[in-house]
Amino acid sequence: MSIAGQNLKYLRKLRGWTQEEFAGKLGIKRSLLGAYEEERAEPRLEVLETVSDMFKLTLDELLRKELSDGKGGSYISKRRAQKLISASTDIQLVPVKAAAGYLAGYADPEFLDELNTFTLPMLAPGSYRAFEIVGDSMLPTPSGSVIVGEKVDDLEDIKSNQTYVVVSRNEGIVYKRVMKNNKSRSKLTLISDNTAYQPYNVNSDDVIEVWKAQMIISKANTQQRWDVNQLANLVSNLQDQVTTLKKKMN
Repeated sequence: MSIAGQNLKYLRKLRGWTQEEFAGKLGIKRSLLGAYEEERAEPRLEVLETVSDMFKLTLDELLRKELSDGKGGSYISKRRAQKLISASTDIQLVPVKAAAGYLAGYADPEFLDELNTFTLPMLAPGSYRAFEIVGDSMLPTPSGSVIVGEKVDDLEDIKSNQTYVVVSRNEGIVYKRVMKNNKSRSKLTLISDNTAYQPYNVNSDDVIEVWKAQMIISKANTQQRWDVNQLANLVSNLQDQVTTLKKKMN
C-alpha cells in the first residue's frame, strides 16, 4: 500500500480542498492526483517535494509515516507545536497616533517591540501587521477600521485591483486598491473605493512596504449604509474611472 498516496489524500481533506483544487496547486492533472490517492500510481518526487514545502513536512514523513494515524497524532501535533512557538502569530498593531513614527521606525526592532500585538488563529502562518485607518476614502470600509495585511516582499507580486496597505515616504500609510501601471513599472496607481477621491500615482522607489489586506476589523454597527441610488452611482463612477485608467495605461 502507498503511504504517500494515503497521506496526500489526508492532507487534501485536512485543508478542505477538492481534487481539482489540490491538483492545481501541485501543477498536475486531477486524474493523476486521483491515481496517487487511489494507490494506482506512486507520486513523483517533484510532487512530493512540493507537498513537503506546502505542509512543512519532510519527505521521510510523507513516505513512511501515516499522518492520519490518531494514535501518534504526528502531523497535527507537530503543526500545533510550531504554531505555539511561532512568532509570526503575533500581529503588531500600528495605530493612527503611531503612523508618523512608523515611517522612521518600521525597521527598528526597538520601535516595533513597543507596538501592541494580538493574534488571529484563522490566519495561515506568515508575516502580518495591522494598521488603523481614518477617513472616508475607502467607504464602505468605515473610518477607524483596522486592516490586517500580509507582507509583500516583491512589488512584482502585487495583483491589480486588490487592496493593500501601502507605506511610502511621500504619502505615509494609506489603504488603497492598487493597479499596476502598464506603461511604467516604476509607478503604482492607488485607487479609493469612494469615487469622490481621484486615483493617483506613487513612484515605486518611494514605496517602503506593501501589505496585502487579509482581514478588516471594525467596530459593530459602524458599517456605512448605502441606498440603491448611491450604489448605482458608485458602480457607474468606478466603471468610468477604470475605463479612463486603462486608456492612460495603454
